[in-house]
Amino acid sequence: MNIYVGNLPFSVRDNELSELFSEYGEVKSSNVIMDRSSGLSKGYGFVEMDDKNAAEEAIQYLNGKEVKGRELRVNEARPRPDKRR
Repeated sequence: MNIYVGNLPFSVRDNELSELFSEYGEVKSSNVIMDRSSGLSKGYGFVEMDDKNAAEEAIQYLNGKEVKGRELRVNEARPRPDKRR
């Protein structure tokens, strides 16, 4: 299951995001989205977990949790729209 994590503190990096979710199960991957030109975090990221139950538990417990002064928004990621024309 792919999970969207919004309102991340700008100092959070991939490994910290992974650690946050690993409390609920095995994290397959974590990725904080960075701005290409500045190299700074855009304040959101994605976590992938194979175990759907663990992912749903993580979403339930981490949505609204305060991390470094910011309240996280956590939910199942929606598929990317197809941009091919």
